[in-house]
Amino acid sequence: MTTAPLSPTDRTTATRGRHRMVDDRAALHALLDEALVAHLGLVVGSGPDAHPLVLPTAYAADPDGPDDGGSLYLHGSVGAGWLAPVLAGEVCVSITLLDGLVAARSGFHHSMNYRSAVVVGRPRLVDDEAERARALDLVVDQVVPGRSATLRPHTRKELAATVVLALPLAEASLKVRGGGPVDDEADVEAGVWGGHVPLRLVAGEPVADADARDVAVPADVAARAAGLGAR
Repeated sequence: MTTAPLSPTDRTTATRGRHRMVDDRAALHALLDEALVAHLGLVVGSGPDAHPLVLPTAYAADPDGPDDGGSLYLHGSVGAGWLAPVLAGEVCVSITLLDGLVAARSGFHHSMNYRSAVVVGRPRLVDDEAERARALDLVVDQVVPGRSATLRPHTRKELAATVVLALPLAEASLKVRGGGPVDDEADVEAGVWGGHVPLRLVAGEPVADADARDVAVPADVAARAAGLGAR
């Protein structure tokens, strides 16, 4: 696992809000462990038809993966229209957790508390069978930790329909905001309320589908719901 600081290039160095940048790579790994959805940004089409596209996707990260800085794995369909453009150039992946709403004493200073990562680079197609199988297990375990070990192996048909991409984690940045508003002194003295509303992802109780109503909720699913504060 690399311990190199984050933001090694100009492309991942913030031009505004530099005080919110975090260069601790362990903090990036913690965010990647906790979040559930990544957004993949790329350009599709060519010439006058070229246009930007941002896609939400499942993902998983392996800090010890074979790519520079570790590997960010993205999963999709072999029939996806974005696959060829992704492999032809560089992409940007962003992952954000929203931690709070910041109510300031002026509209200008309203904000949000967040942890947000940006990863830039050229992805590669994962064609090694062992690495692809591990990556797909990691994607499943990102949703429900430990789940992949309880499932049947992927079928040949499923593997043939699935593509896995690996993006190096070397060129990445992380910004974090926490706490209350940063108001002008005159607005504070005016006596208007300011503060923040904490937010978190909360799970409900697991709901069995029609064919599993007589089957107990498995331990991995129950633990995942409990870990997200099921109530």
